[in-house]
Amino acid sequence: MRIRTAIFGVYVIASAVGFAGVMGLVLRDVRLRYVESMRRTLGDTAAYLAVFATPEAPADDWTSKLTALPKHAGLLRVFACDRDGKVIYDSAGHDLGQTYTWPMTGGGPAASENYTVSNVAEVGNELRVASRVRRGSELLGWVGVGRPLTSVVEGVRVARWHLMGYAGAIGLVMILAGWWIAARLTHSLERLTVYARNVRDGRPAEPPRSRAREIAELSRAFEEMRDSLEGRQHVERYTQTLAHEVKAPLAAIRGAAELLDEPMPPEQRQKFLANIRSESARIQRIIDRLLELSSLEARKVLRQTETLVGAQLAAAAADVVRLAGTPKGVTLTIRAGDPAARVRGEGVLLREALVNLLQNAVEFSPPGGEVTLGWSVAGGRVVFVVEDAGPGVPDYALPRVFERFYSLPRPGTERKSTGLGLALVREIAHLHGGDASLANRPAGGARAEFWVPISEG
Repeated sequence: MRIRTAIFGVYVIASAVGFAGVMGLVLRDVRLRYVESMRRTLGDTAAYLAVFATPEAPADDWTSKLTALPKHAGLLRVFACDRDGKVIYDSAGHDLGQTYTWPMTGGGPAASENYTVSNVAEVGNELRVASRVRRGSELLGWVGVGRPLTSVVEGVRVARWHLMGYAGAIGLVMILAGWWIAARLTHSLERLTVYARNVRDGRPAEPPRSRAREIAELSRAFEEMRDSLEGRQHVERYTQTLAHEVKAPLAAIRGAAELLDEPMPPEQRQKFLANIRSESARIQRIIDRLLELSSLEARKVLRQTETLVGAQLAAAAADVVRLAGTPKGVTLTIRAGDPAARVRGEGVLLREALVNLLQNAVEFSPPGGEVTLGWSVAGGRVVFVVEDAGPGVPDYALPRVFERFYSLPRPGTERKSTGLGLALVREIAHLHGGDASLANRPAGGARAEFWVPISEG
């Protein structure tokens, strides 16, 4: 499971549980608020009726005034009880003669706001509120009103549906916000992953920046670890490879020098001297290439960049290599590509990368063969392609051709190069944000590709 999905899932579950609890309380409270509003209204009505029903003369029947009121039994029921709670008047007529116990009891809460006794109750499906009828200090009885709770059912239902609609809209906004938050939290981690993979593959990469302190510190830790590991590995790797590669030429030089101490014909002496010069030149080439490769690997950004036309870059590289193929009769052909191909980078390095690819192609080409150089624009990048008609690359060697010091014997001479040319090519490509590859052609020979991002300027 992706961490983004996990964060989002936890957020949604926690929010849903809390939101459901709050909404449950709110939806339940809707009915309580409607009933409370009804209770207040009925309480005011009962208090008014208690004053209204109070007789002026002691002998008057205090319920007589109630009988003059209009009867709306379906909406509001008016009742009156004597001081013992016996119903002596009921506008609906169905509770006459019954006795209401005081305080009234029922299924709902009792309240006595602004009244002297608990005078509110839910009895059955009816809300009742009563008030005392007094003449002076004498308690004459009780007058009350009752209203069916079914009268608020529709209002409660509509209010609940409205609340659920609002809650659904708020929930949708919360889900979208949760996904956005999860994406923002994991985006920096994903960029760190890309950065770590680029470091693993040897690509130039800058540590991602973030406003979050923890992510920024983690990014700096990655960069410090990279510098530390690269420094140690760099020294160890180059020490081992230099010792390995220089060992053979030094042994040859030492052997030739020891033999030169012995008397020998002049022509043989010249042969050994030529061998010393050749091996010394080889050591010099290895050291120069190692220094160049080391300098490139230590660099993280380009220095003096310029916009270069693909055709001009290809022509400059071909001019350097063209004479190298003359002794073998190898011809170098440029196949014109997209005239809009432009790249931005260091011209010296880009030309050197193409020169290395062309030199490899010439060295592996048979006498009288042809090497072609072309370019094209695809997918926002300029791709340079070098093809030859040589023996191709053995399958076992294809995954290793870009490794440092890995070299294959040249056809005819069986001599090997320093094994640093293709490593330089890939390092230059990575420094420019591109890459390089080598594969065999179906028709025979090898096909090398070198690509860098196209320049928009």
